[in-house]
Amino acid sequence: MLSGIARLMLTASSIAPVGFTYAWVAYTQNEIRVSVIAAFVSILSVILCLIVVTFARNNIEKISFKASSIEAADKENVGFMLLYLLPLFTDKINTLNWELWIPVIAIFSFITAFGYSYHFNPLLGLMGWHFYKVESTDGVTFVLITKKHLRTAADTLMVGQLTEYILLDLER
Repeated sequence: MLSGIARLMLTASSIAPVGFTYAWVAYTQNEIRVSVIAAFVSILSVILCLIVVTFARNNIEKISFKASSIEAADKENVGFMLLYLLPLFTDKINTLNWELWIPVIAIFSFITAFGYSYHFNPLLGLMGWHFYKVESTDGVTFVLITKKHLRTAADTLMVGQLTEYILLDLER
Protein backbone atom coordinates (compact mmCIF):
# COMPACT_ATOMS: atom_id res chain seq x y z
CA MET A 1 0.00 0.00 0.00
CA LEU A 2 1.36 3.41 -1.03
CA SER A 3 -1.13 5.29 1.10
CA GLY A 4 0.59 8.62 1.79
CA ILE A 5 2.34 9.05 -1.55
CA ALA A 6 -0.68 7.88 -3.55
CA ARG A 7 -3.03 10.14 -1.63
CA LEU A 8 -0.73 13.13 -2.15
CA MET A 9 -0.34 12.50 -5.89
CA LEU A 10 -4.04 11.84 -6.47
CA THR A 11 -4.89 15.05 -4.63
CA ALA A 12 -2.24 17.10 -6.42
CA SER A 13 -3.33 15.88 -9.84
CA SER A 14 -7.00 16.49 -9.05
CA ILE A 15 -6.13 20.08 -8.04
CA ALA A 16 -3.87 20.57 -11.11
CA PRO A 17 -6.66 22.13 -13.23
CA VAL A 18 -6.64 25.06 -10.78
CA GLY A 19 -2.99 25.61 -11.69
CA PHE A 20 -3.80 25.40 -15.39
CA THR A 21 -6.56 27.97 -14.92
CA TYR A 22 -4.19 30.30 -13.04
CA ALA A 23 -1.62 29.75 -15.80
CA TRP A 24 -4.16 30.80 -18.41
CA VAL A 25 -5.26 33.88 -16.47
CA ALA A 26 -1.63 34.89 -15.89
CA TYR A 27 -0.75 34.32 -19.55
CA THR A 28 -3.64 36.47 -20.79
CA GLN A 29 -2.38 39.23 -18.51
CA ASN A 30 1.23 38.94 -19.72
CA GLU A 31 2.44 37.47 -16.41
CA ILE A 32 4.52 34.88 -18.24
CA ARG A 33 6.65 33.85 -15.24
CA VAL A 34 3.60 33.11 -13.09
CA SER A 35 1.98 31.33 -16.03
CA VAL A 36 4.98 29.07 -16.64
CA ILE A 37 5.37 28.21 -12.94
CA ALA A 38 1.67 27.38 -12.52
CA ALA A 39 1.63 25.25 -15.67
CA PHE A 40 4.88 23.49 -14.74
CA VAL A 41 3.71 22.59 -11.22
CA SER A 42 0.40 21.32 -12.61
CA ILE A 43 2.05 19.21 -15.31
CA LEU A 44 4.57 17.86 -12.81
CA SER A 45 1.82 16.81 -10.39
CA VAL A 46 0.00 14.89 -13.14
CA ILE A 47 3.21 13.18 -14.32
CA LEU A 48 4.13 12.21 -10.76
CA CYS A 49 0.63 10.82 -10.22
CA LEU A 50 0.94 8.70 -13.35
CA ILE A 51 4.35 7.47 -12.20
CA VAL A 52 2.90 6.44 -8.82
CA VAL A 53 -0.05 4.67 -10.48
CA THR A 54 2.26 2.87 -12.93
CA PHE A 55 4.64 1.88 -10.14
CA ALA A 56 1.72 0.59 -8.07
CA ARG A 57 0.28 -1.41 -10.98
CA ASN A 58 3.61 -3.17 -11.36
CA ASN A 59 4.57 -3.62 -7.70
CA ILE A 60 1.71 -3.83 -5.21
CA GLU A 61 0.24 -7.12 -4.10
CA LYS A 62 -2.63 -8.47 -6.17
CA ILE A 63 -5.77 -9.44 -4.34
CA SER A 64 -9.01 -10.87 -5.63
CA PHE A 65 -11.96 -8.52 -5.15
CA LYS A 66 -15.63 -9.28 -5.60
CA ALA A 67 -17.89 -6.24 -5.59
CA SER A 68 -21.46 -6.45 -4.43
CA SER A 69 -22.30 -3.13 -6.10
CA ILE A 70 -20.65 -0.68 -8.48
CA GLU A 71 -21.43 3.00 -9.03
CA ALA A 72 -19.65 5.69 -11.05
CA ALA A 73 -17.72 7.87 -8.60
CA ASP A 74 -16.59 10.73 -10.81
CA LYS A 75 -19.97 12.35 -11.08
CA GLU A 76 -19.55 14.29 -7.83
CA ASN A 77 -17.80 17.22 -9.40
CA VAL A 78 -19.57 20.48 -8.55
CA GLY A 79 -17.13 21.48 -5.80
CA PHE A 80 -14.15 20.71 -7.99
CA MET A 81 -15.58 22.58 -10.95
CA LEU A 82 -16.11 25.67 -8.79
CA LEU A 83 -12.53 25.48 -7.55
CA TYR A 84 -11.25 25.09 -11.12
CA LEU A 85 -13.18 28.14 -12.29
CA LEU A 86 -12.46 30.48 -9.35
CA PRO A 87 -9.30 31.98 -10.91
CA LEU A 88 -11.35 33.16 -13.87
CA PHE A 89 -13.24 35.54 -11.59
CA THR A 90 -10.22 37.72 -10.93
CA ASP A 91 -9.76 41.08 -12.53
CA LYS A 92 -5.97 40.96 -12.73
CA ILE A 93 -3.55 38.26 -11.65
CA ASN A 94 -1.24 40.79 -9.97
CA THR A 95 -4.13 42.13 -7.86
CA LEU A 96 -5.19 38.65 -6.81
CA ASN A 97 -5.40 38.36 -3.05
CA TRP A 98 -2.91 35.51 -2.52
CA GLU A 99 -3.36 35.77 1.24
CA LEU A 100 -6.89 34.53 0.60
CA TRP A 101 -6.36 32.16 -2.35
CA ILE A 102 -3.43 30.15 -1.00
CA PRO A 103 -5.24 29.15 2.23
CA VAL A 104 -8.44 28.38 0.27
CA ILE A 105 -6.56 26.06 -2.09
CA ALA A 106 -4.59 24.54 0.81
CA ILE A 107 -7.76 23.90 2.83
CA PHE A 108 -9.54 22.45 -0.20
CA SER A 109 -6.53 20.21 -0.89
CA PHE A 110 -6.40 19.08 2.75
CA ILE A 111 -10.12 18.27 2.80
CA THR A 112 -9.79 16.48 -0.51
CA ALA A 113 -6.82 14.37 0.60
CA PHE A 114 -8.04 13.44 4.06
CA GLY A 115 -11.76 13.38 3.37
CA TYR A 116 -11.53 10.66 0.70
CA SER A 117 -13.13 12.89 -1.93
CA TYR A 118 -10.32 12.98 -4.51
CA HIS A 119 -12.01 10.50 -6.82
CA PHE A 120 -13.00 13.21 -9.25
CA ASN A 121 -9.90 13.65 -11.32
CA PRO A 122 -10.66 15.02 -14.78
CA LEU A 123 -7.07 14.85 -16.00
CA LEU A 124 -6.79 11.14 -15.24
CA GLY A 125 -10.24 10.76 -16.77
CA LEU A 126 -8.94 12.32 -19.99
CA MET A 127 -6.22 9.66 -19.97
CA GLY A 128 -8.76 6.86 -19.86
CA TRP A 129 -9.01 6.20 -16.13
CA HIS A 130 -12.41 5.70 -14.52
CA PHE A 131 -13.39 5.96 -10.88
CA TYR A 132 -16.05 3.73 -9.35
CA LYS A 133 -17.49 3.35 -5.88
CA VAL A 134 -17.46 -0.36 -5.22
CA GLU A 135 -18.86 -2.07 -2.20
CA SER A 136 -17.21 -5.26 -1.02
CA THR A 137 -19.21 -8.30 0.00
CA ASP A 138 -18.33 -7.27 3.58
CA GLY A 139 -20.11 -3.93 3.13
CA VAL A 140 -17.00 -1.72 2.92
CA THR A 141 -17.07 0.96 0.22
CA PHE A 142 -13.91 1.61 -1.80
CA VAL A 143 -13.03 3.77 -4.77
CA LEU A 144 -11.76 1.65 -7.64
CA ILE A 145 -9.48 3.23 -10.23
CA THR A 146 -9.52 1.33 -13.51
CA LYS A 147 -9.20 1.73 -17.24
CA LYS A 148 -12.18 -0.57 -17.73
CA HIS A 149 -15.81 0.40 -18.19
CA LEU A 150 -17.54 -1.58 -15.47
CA ARG A 151 -21.14 -2.51 -16.15
CA THR A 152 -21.67 -5.39 -13.73
CA ALA A 153 -20.60 -6.45 -10.27
CA ALA A 154 -20.64 -10.11 -11.30
CA ASP A 155 -16.95 -10.25 -12.27
CA THR A 156 -14.11 -10.82 -9.83
CA LEU A 157 -11.36 -8.22 -10.21
CA MET A 158 -7.64 -8.42 -9.50
CA VAL A 159 -6.83 -5.26 -7.58
CA GLY A 160 -4.18 -3.74 -5.37
CA GLN A 161 -4.89 -1.62 -2.34
CA LEU A 162 -3.45 1.81 -3.11
CA THR A 163 -4.69 3.50 0.09
CA GLU A 164 -7.07 2.50 2.87
CA TYR A 165 -10.12 3.00 0.68
CA ILE A 166 -8.75 3.13 -2.86
CA LEU A 167 -8.26 0.05 -4.99
CA LEU A 168 -6.32 0.02 -8.24
CA ASP A 169 -7.32 -2.43 -10.97
CA LEU A 170 -4.22 -4.46 -11.79
CA GLU A 171 -5.56 -6.33 -14.79
CA ARG A 172 -4.43 -5.01 -18.13
